[in-house]
Amino acid sequence: MANSSSFLQAKAVSKIFPGNQQAGIKKAYLNIQPGKITAIIGQSGSGKSTLLRLLFGLLTPDSGEVQFKGERVWGPEEKLIPGHDAMKMVTQHTDDLNLYAKVWDNIAVLLPNTDIKAKQEKTERVLKQLNMLHLAQQKVFSLSGGEKQRVAIARALVTQPDVLLLDEPFNQVDTTFRDGLQQDIRHIVRETSLTVIIVSHDPAEVLSMADELVVLKDGEILEAGLPKVLYQTPQNLYTARLLTNCNVLLREEARVLGIKAKKDQVVIYPEWAEAMSSGKRIDWAVKEIRFKGAYEEISVEYGPIELHLINREVGKFDNYSHVHVEVHQFLEF
Repeated sequence: MANSSSFLQAKAVSKIFPGNQQAGIKKAYLNIQPGKITAIIGQSGSGKSTLLRLLFGLLTPDSGEVQFKGERVWGPEEKLIPGHDAMKMVTQHTDDLNLYAKVWDNIAVLLPNTDIKAKQEKTERVLKQLNMLHLAQQKVFSLSGGEKQRVAIARALVTQPDVLLLDEPFNQVDTTFRDGLQQDIRHIVRETSLTVIIVSHDPAEVLSMADELVVLKDGEILEAGLPKVLYQTPQNLYTARLLTNCNVLLREEARVLGIKAKKDQVVIYPEWAEAMSSGKRIDWAVKEIRFKGAYEEISVEYGPIELHLINREVGKFDNYSHVHVEVHQFLEF
């Protein structure tokens, strides 16, 4: 096994698409850690899918190169069937599934017939890993979107690749299926030391699933690190906005909350401030309450300034309440 620094690397990789200087990737340096889940995040058009395709070998860089275990990953100009043989990619589309064949056959067909027993064992193993053994004899057309996505991932895993690349794989999947599928992928990574690279726009998805986050903005890697660290102490306002529905106030506006900021903008996460029915200044009006089950999301306003907060005492306020807002933590940018 190659050491972690030479497992999968982008070395000054650039790919700019003709006619649009903003689209693509610019001089990206990236080390993917083996046996971990790395999530690539960024706004739409930031270059997430382009970077994923460069890592896989579906695109040829304009400059720089991608290396896997010390060897160059060849792009479509040099390789007849694009994509590195030790990697598999799954997108949100399941077009390559045979809808009229059984789940079992969709997966087993990717294995050779030279060893029928091994073929059966590998197919069964991946079905168990993805909690799909009960669906083995069903035709694919009868499955839900989430179940079809599981079949697509099972097809990618059955040949035991070193790297699994997932491009917005849960977009078409219901929330109930999504959580279970993410947990199953995490279990597979722990059991097999599979390396997963996922492109996602969903902060809840990457925070609960990833070991490492890579933040892209306009084709450049802005910052990277542990999800918890990037969430708690982002180096950029862009990252904070990607990872949470945060409140952004100007320095002058923040003074209303007793915050004396040195920098121009103040960021307050919804869970970092508390609405209280008593306090020094009960001058914020509750504007909207959104019930979320175990908690409420509430919007409060003071003149033109509006804040979104989390209230864990469900039912404590109504739309006519006036409250004091206590801020426990904030960031400055």
